Amino acid sequence: MRRLARVEGAPWLHQEVARRMADRLKLFRDQPSDWIDWWGALAGGATAVAAVLPRSRRLVVEPSDEWVLRSRQLARGPWWSILGRGPAQQRIGLVADASPAQASMVWANMMLHLCPNPPGCMAQWHAALKVGGILMFSTLGPDSLRELRALYAEQGWPAPHAPFTDMHDIGDQLVHSGFADPVMDQERIVLNWSSPQAMLTEMRTMGANLSPTRPPGLHTPRWLARLRDALAQRADAQGRIHLSFEVVYGHAFKAMPKVARDDAVTISLESLRSKLGVERLDP
Repeated sequence: MRRLARVEGAPWLHQEVARRMADRLKLFRDQPSDWIDWWGALAGGATAVAAVLPRSRRLVVEPSDEWVLRSRQLARGPWWSILGRGPAQQRIGLVADASPAQASMVWANMMLHLCPNPPGCMAQWHAALKVGGILMFSTLGPDSLRELRALYAEQGWPAPHAPFTDMHDIGDQLVHSGFADPVMDQERIVLNWSSPQAMLTEMRTMGANLSPTRPPGLHTPRWLARLRDALAQRADAQGRIHLSFEVVYGHAFKAMPKVARDDAVTISLESLRSKLGVERLDP
């Protein structure tokens, strides 16, 4: 994650998924007045949401101080915005990952698969929302990078990434975290690169390998050359490399908490027997 904080701009896939997810905001009758951009510097969804919610106040939650610094750098508008001639800048607040402020929407674009504890992250989402607030998120499903997994298996290498969670299991986790009415769907996006090196360069901007089976040390130049050769053998007639991504979309609501009723009436068994005319038979 520290390496990703130094990447210039969000990956194209993350920005495209954010645009498609933002289109779904138009379906909600009540538009959020404020929203939390969860790990916003990583996913690059601010522009997509601002296009739909131009007057909504934006807060940013980042996983570390390094990412907070990155968010501040990205939040700075062009110099001419101070003259009032540029587009209106959103108000941005930076809050710690452990203590988010409550808002009308939590927006978590393409970050859940990078979270080492997804149920814990969902609990934080729930705490960050007002009652009736909306959770909107996207993540990678288990059909993602299947071509790369097959290549690694053929070479006898450990998996190139941690397992991705099925969308039905994600829906169950949301319910267990207190969310109501989760709606899940998915789509398949195929990216093409002109060469193995172009693919590897962009993939380094998309995330990190959190798999527990990941080798503890660094790979050697010989291993990297072997990977490039194996990728080149899988290129199409035009020399392009293909990778599939299963993008999972979801939204849910924070329901009114259930209040335990304290007006229950307790009736003893003996009293019930007397009222019903039941005679106790002692042995």
